[in-house]
Parts: sequence; C-alpha cells; structure tokens
Amino acid sequence: MSLDWLTSPEAWIALASLTAIEIVLGIDNVVFISVLVSKLPKEEADRARKIGLALALIFRIILLFFLSWLIGLTQPVIEFAGLSLSWRDIVLVAGGLFLLVKATREVHAEVEGGHQSAATAAEGAFTWVVLQVIIIDLVFSVDSIITAIGMAQQIEVMIIAVIIAVGVMYLSSGPVSAFIAKHPTTKMLALSFLMLIGVALIADGMGFHIPRAYIYFSMAFAAGVEIFNVIASRNRNQKKHAPAKAPAKKSNRKRAVGN
Repeated sequence: MSLDWLTSPEAWIALASLTAIEIVLGIDNVVFISVLVSKLPKEEADRARKIGLALALIFRIILLFFLSWLIGLTQPVIEFAGLSLSWRDIVLVAGGLFLLVKATREVHAEVEGGHQSAATAAEGAFTWVVLQVIIIDLVFSVDSIITAIGMAQQIEVMIIAVIIAVGVMYLSSGPVSAFIAKHPTTKMLALSFLMLIGVALIADGMGFHIPRAYIYFSMAFAAGVEIFNVIASRNRNQKKHAPAKAPAKKSNRKRAVGN
C-alpha cells in the first residue's frame, strides 16, 4: 500500500468526511446490537457485543477489497412494473423486512408480557443473538460501504475511516446497552427506532430515498425526551423513598416572669 496520501490534504479531508459518515451510518447497528444483547446475561452480552462489532469491522474491510463487485451490485437485475431492483436494493429490502419482523415480535413480547422460559432462553440464546447480529451486520456493511464509495480514492483512507468508526461504535455501544438494560422503558423506544430504520431501508430498496437526517433528527429528539422522562422518574422515586423529616421540636424555654 502506498503512503503518498499522507501528504495529500484532499485525502485527509476525505478521511474526516468518510469517518463522519461511517459513524452516522453505524448508529443503526449500535441500536440493533444493544437491543439484542439486552436479553443476555451481562457476561454473554459483553461477549456478543464484541463479536458483533468485530464482525462489522471484518465485513466492512473485506467489502472494501471488492469495490468493483460492490459497484456492480447497484446495476439492475430485476425489472417489473417500471421498477428496477439491483442486488443492493434486494439486500436493503430483505434487511428492512428482517428489522420490521424482529422489532414487531419484540414489541409484541414487551406489550403482552411474554417471556421465554429459563431453559428456552439458555438453549442457543447466545448463538441465535450472534447469528442475528451477523445478518444485520451484512446489511448495514453493504449499505455503508456503497454509500461511502466515491468519497475517497485510496483504499487505505477507507480502511482507516472504517476502523475509527467501528471504534467509536464500540465505545458507544457499551453505555447504550447498559442504559437500555437499566431503563426497560427505553427498550420500546429503541425497538421503535428499529422499525423506523426498517421502513427506511425498504423505501431505499424500492427507490424512494428518505433523507437520513430526518430519521436521525427524529431519533435524537425522541431519545432526548425519553432521557428527560428517565431523569424525572428517578427524581420522583428519590423523593418518594427519601426519609421523612422529623418535626421541629418546640421550645421548652419558659418565659421569664418579672419580679
């Protein structure tokens, strides 16, 4: 690999821009992994999170070495009723449907209060979580790399941007997972995000692009409101369980009687 790009201002600008885009596109992945691992014991959850993000990094780097193949994925392979679908579109639609089905089932379980038995939850739960992470990692990796193609000419710049972005995802996924596990109400919000992302992926695959800025703004606004709700709920609980103040003692001092 050539290191000539180190002296190129354009390459550094491309690196900064591409890193920012990869971080933003990684938000979806972080939310999905955080929701999935929230059902596992802490030790297994941390291990599944690390495996999921490691796979995300591996998939992205591998796909970078197949740029010509990835560009070919944008060529139409199916045409019907005036609609042209490429392999990228098919992957996005399939991934969006997967997210919708997964999020809907999770919402149903939360609303109905259905829980797996201990035996069922223990049997293959970790493997099933990792398998789902692999599926969605593939979807987000293809979308992320194809979206980023054209921003940088050097593959070294692309690889560094991907490594930095996945590093940021790793640092942020821990607090996000812990927050969801600690505050169960936020899980419903995260599942709603996944449904929104699923709809956006399907729309993109069908040729109707929904600007990501709209989606991420709505997610950030809803998350901000939920954070205020969590803080308000915590303050109410603290006041409710705070020890009652003892009543002020009355003064027993007798008034002096004048002689």
